[in-house]
Amino acid sequence: MKIIAKNQLEQFQDIPLLISQIEEGFVKYSQKRALMPPVGHMPFADPPGDLHIKSAAIPGGNYFVVKIAGHFPENVANGMPAINGLMLVFCQRTGKPEALLFDEGYLTQLRTGIAGLICAKYLAPKQFDAIGIIGAGAQARIQLQLLAHQTPCRKVWIWSPRHEELIRYQNDPALKDFEIQIAASAAEVVEKCRLIVTTTPSRKPLLFSQDIRPGTHITAVGADSPGKQELDAKIFSRADIVVVDSREQCCEHGDTVHAVTGGYIDRAELMELGEVIAGTASGRTSDQQITIADLTGLGVQDLQIASAVYQQFLALQL
Repeated sequence: MKIIAKNQLEQFQDIPLLISQIEEGFVKYSQKRALMPPVGHMPFADPPGDLHIKSAAIPGGNYFVVKIAGHFPENVANGMPAINGLMLVFCQRTGKPEALLFDEGYLTQLRTGIAGLICAKYLAPKQFDAIGIIGAGAQARIQLQLLAHQTPCRKVWIWSPRHEELIRYQNDPALKDFEIQIAASAAEVVEKCRLIVTTTPSRKPLLFSQDIRPGTHITAVGADSPGKQELDAKIFSRADIVVVDSREQCCEHGDTVHAVTGGYIDRAELMELGEVIAGTASGRTSDQQITIADLTGLGVQDLQIASAVYQQFLALQL
């Protein structure tokens, strides 16, 4: 079994390839052509954190993948990354372990960032003056970096409940091409931006219905396990389009579950991202629509990015 370290995996930066692979994964999932067991979730209280186990296969493909990833936010104060983990690649024909991708959470961050880019591609308004980012951690950074592949907009407003993260974010050399301004509140971000990405592990709403302007798109990626919430459930009743990565998963956790259980939206109104990509469901059709994309993270994304990166690694070894 090959063991491939994070620094090796970071060499594979073919973003257009990864976008196409992950879009294909979303479509096959929505067409019920992917095997994806329920997420394994282990929560911790002291110190706070959680562990996710996700897996997927596409019948007839070369590989199946199991991903183990943890998020422990207090690590940052001790000089360690909040997110860590690995992906295991198996031969689908024999079940033999092919590779351990010791990505330390890098591929999870990257595939989530690419999913955010894909949501902007299909759901963001054509014209907007600034990008809004809620949160200032690693996922907030990669979301912005990848949006540069989708939009020429470089003006950014950011807010986080962790002030020290805001200063680091604003001065991050990896984001030097952006004009980043710190907002006084999440409401100020909503006021100034019509493309907004939320990336926090919050357990209470940060964005509220009364603040959302017509023409706003929100991609919510932070509420990836039970109990988390970034959006006021009432926002869903105002939305013209609500897209989820998985109806089943988003009705168990994520921001959507709060809106469904609260009666602000019916499950039948939800569209899956794979359906929008395939054209069997409509994305944004007007710059005045309010749109939401709720991403809880799918094992098929891990399958697609791990398979693509591993294939690139093998090609370079020949």
